[in-house]
Amino acid sequence: MIYLDNGATSFPKPQDMTRAMEECITLYCGNPGRSGHDMSMKTGEEVYSARRKLAEFFNVENTERLVFTKNTTEALNMGLKGVLKGGDHVVTTSMEHNSVLRPLKALEKKGVKHTIVKADRQGIVKGCDIQKAIRPETRLIIVTAASNVTGSKMPLKEIGELAAKKGVIFMVDGAQGAGSMDLDVKKLNIDLLAVPGHKGLLGPLGTGALYVSPGIKIEPITEGGTGTESKSRLQPEEFPEGFEAGTINAPAIIGLGKSVEFVKKLGTDVIASYEEELITFLDNELMNMDFIQYYGPEACKKTGISLINVKGTGAEEVTSLLNDNFGIAVRGGYHCAGLAHKTIGTWDTGAVRISVGPYNTKRDIIAVVDALWHIGKRI
Repeated sequence: MIYLDNGATSFPKPQDMTRAMEECITLYCGNPGRSGHDMSMKTGEEVYSARRKLAEFFNVENTERLVFTKNTTEALNMGLKGVLKGGDHVVTTSMEHNSVLRPLKALEKKGVKHTIVKADRQGIVKGCDIQKAIRPETRLIIVTAASNVTGSKMPLKEIGELAAKKGVIFMVDGAQGAGSMDLDVKKLNIDLLAVPGHKGLLGPLGTGALYVSPGIKIEPITEGGTGTESKSRLQPEEFPEGFEAGTINAPAIIGLGKSVEFVKKLGTDVIASYEEELITFLDNELMNMDFIQYYGPEACKKTGISLINVKGTGAEEVTSLLNDNFGIAVRGGYHCAGLAHKTIGTWDTGAVRISVGPYNTKRDIIAVVDALWHIGKRI
């Protein structure tokens, strides 16, 4: 199988990650923070080590302010629902994933209003349009680092400076940026950062994190055991325990720590440059085919994603043909981001997303180009 669905989850994974997970499960996997024996303490130490590595990766000073979650969706819900209250206003964009748009829609029932700033046809939002949408009651601006549909990168530095100037909380959905974009929380003035462990950070499925900057008041959205203040029926609000209720996925978190080490060693800038090289080659080849409809910006303005349609056939059918006839994995459809597809003009059709990662090669790109040529000519 030629794997070109890294926008959904990365594959393959670093060997150091899988070894660390296996060692945890087979040698010492106690419940961290729940017992005082050696196995529990060893697991707790390794989880803390992973937390520290992830915090350093995003230039987070206070390690405890980084909370582990099971995915970016949980982190986004935790940030939005833990901060916003009735009467608050939020500014967001038309390129957001449903993990942002659906929580905001649900929060309308609690009196939280939001404005959706429309991107251009390439999926890029202008900072000046974000500024125009800010009201006196605006509490938070939330944008994706890069679209999961087109890969379009958002002007995070400009928006972060604007938010800081206006005294508005700035939240970033780093699902498609973590690992291939520099998401330095200080440099970009990010107050809340939600990231997955399993995409650009090359970690295992079922991992994610939320960074909450000092000074941001956030309430836990899940109550339960924390290993602290067990006599109280009130949920503790201390970081990180009060926001990690229940038993955490320690083996996966420990594995994530190893994969973050691997990504840091490679270098985010090196990964970004390599993926841009692959996507540039892919885009140039696809643009030479008259039956390919191409969407989104040029490679230098996006992450490792190409979004296309083959004229005369549906996105899901193209995806199936690539899988069944050529052994190539991509994703077709609406990518849990219907409003983004409406913005770029694929509301009625959906599209085929080809997404590369650091393990892909030029040979993989040549294979998918050749397959699409055969599909297009046959149709």
